[in-house]
Amino acid sequence: MRVLGAMSGTSLDGVDAAVLETDGKAISGFAETAYRAYSPAERDTLAAALGQWHGPQVEAATEVVQRAHTELLSQFEDIDLVGFHGQTLAHDPRGRGTLQVGDGAALAEALDCPVVWDFRSADIELGGEGAPLAPFYHFALARFLGLSQPVAMLNLGGVGNITWVNPVAQSPEDPDALLAFDTGPANAPVNDFVAQHFDQPFDKDGAIAAQGRVEDGALELFLAEPYFSRMPPKSLDRNDFPDMINLVRELSAHDAAATLTAMSAAAVAVAMPHCPIPPSRLLVTGGGRKNPVLMQMISAAADCPVDPVEEVGLDGDMLEAQAFAYLAARVRAKLPTSCPTTTGVSVPVGGGIVSGPSRADTRR
Repeated sequence: MRVLGAMSGTSLDGVDAAVLETDGKAISGFAETAYRAYSPAERDTLAAALGQWHGPQVEAATEVVQRAHTELLSQFEDIDLVGFHGQTLAHDPRGRGTLQVGDGAALAEALDCPVVWDFRSADIELGGEGAPLAPFYHFALARFLGLSQPVAMLNLGGVGNITWVNPVAQSPEDPDALLAFDTGPANAPVNDFVAQHFDQPFDKDGAIAAQGRVEDGALELFLAEPYFSRMPPKSLDRNDFPDMINLVRELSAHDAAATLTAMSAAAVAVAMPHCPIPPSRLLVTGGGRKNPVLMQMISAAADCPVDPVEEVGLDGDMLEAQAFAYLAARVRAKLPTSCPTTTGVSVPVGGGIVSGPSRADTRR
């Protein structure tokens, strides 16, 4: 099938869309991609709704998400299926659940194409974290690349997450195939800080952090957070580390940016020992891979080569969107999309609602 996947991440920069050719098991090829940036006003609307579960701010954010996705996805032709993640506003798997705004049924009507959405709820209902969800796609990518040694894939979005992949396993739900979890904050705290202090949406090329000095005391206090001592699988909400800003509040703006960047790298460093076997390589996707200061910090702490996924011919800007195309194909084929070693769910589960134009929803 030609499956169109869309992703709007916690960095709140915009919507990525990518077509993947797949049957839900193997990857056959990569096709068209597109991007639709959020305007400053739209980003403000989304940011105002973060951490909210209902109310007018959530309704306003939903309108932004729905409009942006409809505008972008309607540009594609000859699509068999759409994977629609929506926008995460709140994530509390051990409490209130998870909230991704966006109406897949309305999108199916607008696109006149079946849409798979609400990927996380079924996993949480069965005791899982509901995140991360890209690991099954990472397994397929490792097989597509013909890898024979364990590899780790690191996504540096608003929140960081890592997937350790054993590509010789028979299927992604095998107990020895995958281990995945959120590493900690990645781009979100730095983005928020430079937006406030430098009127920039992010630290382009790490130029601001490069002018600062890392405050080791703040870094040590950050790593004392209980999250880092928890065993995986585990997941985070974008706003789960609110004290990060307090730890750098007394620093100069450049030192604060450097220290926040070092915190994101340190979270990756303390995650690596959880890998069942040391990976032969760490392949990095997400916006953070474009920050040379962050990448150098991660490389300095890693015991293996650290490279952007472009080094193996993949598109780091579109990998998450491709992942939800792949997961949509798996839901359609009634295959699992998460398992105990990726989210802590009790059994392998295929999560999602399939909505077709003018047809009733079907929950897997």
